[in-house]
Amino acid sequence: MSEELSRKSKIIKSIVAEFNTSKYFADRRSIEEATKSEMDTAFSYPDHLESEIIKLDNCEIEKLTWKDSDRRQVILQLHGGGYVGAFKRHYKQMAGLYSEAGRGATVVSVDYRVAPENPFPAALEDALAAYDYILEEGWHHDEIIIAGDSAGGGLGMALCHTLKSRWRKPPAGIIAMSPWTDLTLSGSSYKDNYEIDPVFGNERSELIFNNPYPGDANRRDPRISPYFGDFTGFPPMLIQVGTDEMLYSDSEMVAAKAKSCGVKVRFSRYKGMFHVFQLAGTLMDESKKAWAEVRRFLDEVRY
Repeated sequence: MSEELSRKSKIIKSIVAEFNTSKYFADRRSIEEATKSEMDTAFSYPDHLESEIIKLDNCEIEKLTWKDSDRRQVILQLHGGGYVGAFKRHYKQMAGLYSEAGRGATVVSVDYRVAPENPFPAALEDALAAYDYILEEGWHHDEIIIAGDSAGGGLGMALCHTLKSRWRKPPAGIIAMSPWTDLTLSGSSYKDNYEIDPVFGNERSELIFNNPYPGDANRRDPRISPYFGDFTGFPPMLIQVGTDEMLYSDSEMVAAKAKSCGVKVRFSRYKGMFHVFQLAGTLMDESKKAWAEVRRFLDEVRY
């Protein structure tokens, strides 16, 4: 990846540093609440995409389909937000980007229950329910890609650990953007990048340091912190992370551990980038490269 940030990237990074991004990620509005509060600036998908809200037992999912597409691939999107932030507008934008990167792939986004009202294992149960919904709709496990950012990236790996523990077949692949894989915060980057991370740095955000999601459960449980699990038998993974993130170690450690278990892992470090920089879409060279990499990965794992 490029060693020098573009001028546009530097400007966006400085804006991120000024904006209270940790609270932005932790916005707890549901799909319904976000829709009501953003009526004047409601997000609209391009005309070639159709959206449908589907109610499951404990949560809602949004199913995004590409009109006239025959692509046999579905992306299960698990959003970030530190397990306290609900699905909202910028994750809809990411859903659209996933569909574009998948050349017409269907995207199922989960508005899973969040803490503190719904601690572990609520989010995991909802992710599993969405996975089962996809299978019940006629998709094969080899046609499913789990994709998540931040907490959603960790949740995707936790879902795979759960499937494995139940002797169930894994999906075709995992895309993890800046995944949170170790809620014990054992990685060195929590200290090394504390002063340079424009999203979580220079403050001990409760989103990271006192997160309510684990509740009374052991934070080393692989269903909470997937890093501590056995990755043997996992599908191919694409892990993307910015080098300036406090969560950098979460990606680095899990990539190394998965590789040691024989998993095919593409670990991409983006120099100078911040947490979930892919939200910038086509605004930065780095985010454009990241989405191009997602497209290549989706093509490669398609059976």
